[in-house]
Amino acid sequence: MNRYLMVCRLRWPALLLLTGIIALLNQMDVLSWGHAWPLYLILLGVLALAERAALAAEPVPPAGYPPYGYDPGVYPTGGPQYATVQPAANPAPEPRPGSTGIVPANTDLGLSANEPRKSWDQEER
Repeated sequence: MNRYLMVCRLRWPALLLLTGIIALLNQMDVLSWGHAWPLYLILLGVLALAERAALAAEPVPPAGYPPYGYDPGVYPTGGPQYATVQPAANPAPEPRPGSTGIVPANTDLGLSANEPRKSWDQEER
């Protein structure tokens, strides 16, 4: 098994184990939950360093090498055949030049086109 995958798969079990240890230490009045948060940071840091070390130990695959987990024997033709994407039959119409494509809201304020709008201070209440 790949070392990197093994370290990644150990992250959650390690956090669960640390939580159990902290719960036991809390029951014995050795360590309270409020003072245990640095242990989580230390564990996550150690796991991150282990992941980087495992990645650095892996040899670089040659150019054109299939991705991890690909089994060429599964597909006798060399790989799955993907359908090509066809454009839509009726694409959306292009907006006219100079238009924003925003439709004005239908407001029923009773204002005529020539009447200037009043500000909040000028409006009669």
